[in-house]
Amino acid sequence: MTRSSRIVLFPEPVLRAPCRSVAEFDDELLSLVSRLDHTMRAQRHGIGIAAPQIGVAVRVALVDVSSRVPGSESLVLVNPEILSKGGVKLSREGCMSLPDYTADLKRYEWVVVRWQDETGLFHEKKCEGIEAVCVQHEVDHLNGVLFLDRVSCLKTDMYPRGTKSIKK
Repeated sequence: MTRSSRIVLFPEPVLRAPCRSVAEFDDELLSLVSRLDHTMRAQRHGIGIAAPQIGVAVRVALVDVSSRVPGSESLVLVNPEILSKGGVKLSREGCMSLPDYTADLKRYEWVVVRWQDETGLFHEKKCEGIEAVCVQHEVDHLNGVLFLDRVSCLKTDMYPRGTKSIKK
């Protein structure tokens, strides 16, 4: 069994670097996907993780909202790109790389994402709700963007983790 990796914390530089695309679909990629999966599942409330969060600057992320959306499937996103998006909603987000804070920010209500899986096959899916938010969050990580970059006002819209209220 593959062991979990340490979560990289802000402000480590790997979190700000745009990631390189995956070109080889090999055992090294499968090992990375396994490490990501074990690390995500070891975190409380972990529903997504991107390779930079364990110190690897490649375009690989996992999204698994099945704990919140019964019947949804785990997505292994290799070289993902958001093709289209729509609607806007305010939501509360957190991040394993900034574990002490959450924030209110606007995200698209739905996105169409295209990606390759760990074998190199292409997929396309319209994601909605929390799955869409999670996909956007993880793709941002692959582009060197953190959720705090999307917060309108850090003074009024960031909260210590555990604060319940959200602006309407």
